[in-house]
Parts: sequence; structure tokens; C-alpha cells
Amino acid sequence: MKRLNWSEIAPEGAKALFGIHHYVTRKTDLPEELIHLVFLRVSQINGCAHCIDMHTRDLLKTMAIDKVALLPVWAEVPHLFSDQYRAALSWAEQVTNVSTTHASDEAYAAAVAAFADKDLVDLTLVIAAMNAFNRLGAPFRLPVAAKP
Repeated sequence: MKRLNWSEIAPEGAKALFGIHHYVTRKTDLPEELIHLVFLRVSQINGCAHCIDMHTRDLLKTMAIDKVALLPVWAEVPHLFSDQYRAALSWAEQVTNVSTTHASDEAYAAAVAAFADKDLVDLTLVIAAMNAFNRLGAPFRLPVAAKP
């Protein structure tokens, strides 16, 4: 069934959401690769096909396929990701699943140790922004670029 195009129907809402996207991708000091890695992990958790497709493609421009393919099991392959990236991925999972994790003290401590205060707030905004996009992309079934 064809679904609504949320950004055409609510352009002011789309503009607001893209405003936060612009901030997190252009105005923070976080590495672009880390941002896209978090975008992809959050999208995997939320099951947003459009965002998984898009951010996988973005990451494959700068990251080895091994890392991208093993992202869902990043904790099992610690040698592939730096301490900072592992802290970011843990924090992304905790914040995305906040209703069950309650953003654990352990994950928070790792994130605080790995990031300056402003960077941790910006990372949390990255996570929040992707969760918001996923909550529009998945239910409205945004199309993917992948072809048969």
C-alpha cells in the first residue's frame, strides 16, 4: 500500500527536522564517519529500510565493508572499532532503547570518558535526530535506492 509523503504534507515539520540534521552533520566537531555509523546503527535498531540503505551507502564511501557488515555485532568485534566509536555505539543503543535501558550508568560513564561534554551532547542529538527520522521513514515506508 502506498503511504503518505510526510515531508510534502508537513513541509514546516520537515524543515524543522532537517534543521537538526543540518546541525548534527555540519555544525558539530564529531567525525562525519562516526555520525553516519551512529545513523546506521540507530536505523538498524529501528528497522528503517530507507535510512539503513542510505547510511550504508554513505559509510561504504569511507569505511571498509568488514566494519559496515559487522556493525550489528560491533561489541563482538572490538578490534574493528576504536574505544570512542564503541562508546558512541553503546550510547546510541542505550538512548535508542531508552524505555528499556534507561540510559545505563555504565554506558553513560563510557560515553563521558570518550567525549568532551559538548561532543556528548551533540552525539546525543545525532541519536535523537536519527530516531526522529526513523519514526517517519519506517511507518511511511520511504523508498530505498537498492535495485533488484
